[in-house]
Amino acid sequence: MLSACQTGQGKEVQGEGLVGLTRGLMYAGSPRLVLSLWNVDDEGTRELMTQFYRQMWKEGKSPVAALRAAQLSLWQNPNWRKPVYWAAFTMQGEWR
Repeated sequence: MLSACQTGQGKEVQGEGLVGLTRGLMYAGSPRLVLSLWNVDDEGTRELMTQFYRQMWKEGKSPVAALRAAQLSLWQNPNWRKPVYWAAFTMQGEWR
């Protein structure tokens, strides 16, 4: 889980593609990563991560299903409904 700002970004290198933190962690053996595509709100990220782990560990959902459930949970809450709180996060790698 890379819940800091812009963890999914990298540098386009000719002949190599996108090179960044995500690629390095995947090469190091991580099967999947949840990362952000732009600057994220600290409190919104805290709430999303709380929901994500609750869905995964207490509800027994797969990582991809837990992320979706967490994002939907925030979207349904009037305090966190704005996409700036939950839409930056995506999953890369093995989705099952």
